[in-house]
Amino acid sequence: MADPANSRAQPSGATGVLVLADGTVIWGHGFGAVGSAVGEVCFNTAMTGYQEVMTDPSYAGQIVTFTFPHIGNVGANPEDIESKVEGAVGCVVREEVTPHSSFRAREEFGEWLAAMGKIGLSGVDTRALTRRIRLNGAPNAVIAHDPKGAFDIPALLKRAQDWPGLEGMDLAQRVSREKHESWEGGYWRLGTGYGRAPRDAKPHVVAVDYGSKDNIFRNLVKAGARVTVVPAQTTLDEILALQPDGVFLSNGPGDPAATGEYAVPTIKALLERDMPIFGICLGHQMLGLAAGAKTAKMHQGHRGANHPVKRLEDGVVEITSMNHGFAVDNATLPEGVEETHVSLFDGSNCGIAIRGKKAFGVQYHPEASPGPQDSFYLFEKFVGMLG
Repeated sequence: MADPANSRAQPSGATGVLVLADGTVIWGHGFGAVGSAVGEVCFNTAMTGYQEVMTDPSYAGQIVTFTFPHIGNVGANPEDIESKVEGAVGCVVREEVTPHSSFRAREEFGEWLAAMGKIGLSGVDTRALTRRIRLNGAPNAVIAHDPKGAFDIPALLKRAQDWPGLEGMDLAQRVSREKHESWEGGYWRLGTGYGRAPRDAKPHVVAVDYGSKDNIFRNLVKAGARVTVVPAQTTLDEILALQPDGVFLSNGPGDPAATGEYAVPTIKALLERDMPIFGICLGHQMLGLAAGAKTAKMHQGHRGANHPVKRLEDGVVEITSMNHGFAVDNATLPEGVEETHVSLFDGSNCGIAIRGKKAFGVQYHPEASPGPQDSFYLFEKFVGMLG
């Protein structure tokens, strides 16, 4: 196993490398796409759903270290893709990817990564790398794969050091839809795949896409809504012209303060009109900004499918799926904004509600994919407000 404390000396047979901005060089075996990519290195603790993770637009600009050692052994298939736009640029895993053993697989994980243009690095001591991130924060880095093992380490290091990082970066425009879309996908069932969403006179939700996972829209449909998805920079007038019963604010990548430059004024105007609003992850953060709170970059972030969250109204603990490197600063919540959920890992904010409004948000992902389904009630709560 390659160790994060390794020198720059390239071991025999190394075809992949991770170069951190502090000069650390981590060698391994490359797979997936050939080339190099720059991003922030984070870690994800989920034991399943690596394909959903890699296609989650919230991971744009990031290199995911999987703490579960056996990644790729169930292969890949078209049904487990969460978005067709950009997701994680690469991944770091411990064990070499073996041939798949799942009846649902349609291709090998490495083949799928290559087709998606994403780089993999195996043979890495991911426990040591994860501990490094926990202690020192998420570093900027370049991940590279060359079957011939030809790497220009000084050039890769400079690229990692020159990358500005996610703070202050608006990535939502890069991963958002370019035009309005009537969502037609229903919920998934084994053997039949995804159903079709009915287009009858159900409550109409306009979902603003800042980099959303498709399973969010499926859950809104399952809860009883008709969904129209619109781009991140859709104006207030354009949203109101669609005659929504409620507005959903999606997850997405990057710094919420940067995306909020154009999104927050629209959200404020919707709140002034008493429009029911539900936000998840980045959408939750921007709802917080619109309500007068502030956001901040976290030391290491929360990413995984096993995060305990306490619901403050009754003390119930939900096990949740999370993926975020920024959070609403609960010390800045203004009068009239109620904290509804907190992380039991570090006490950070995981939910807000605005008093006197039908507006709430959660930091975690109640749609899972991957992860537990403890929090589906939030979709039912939102759609129930619209009747």
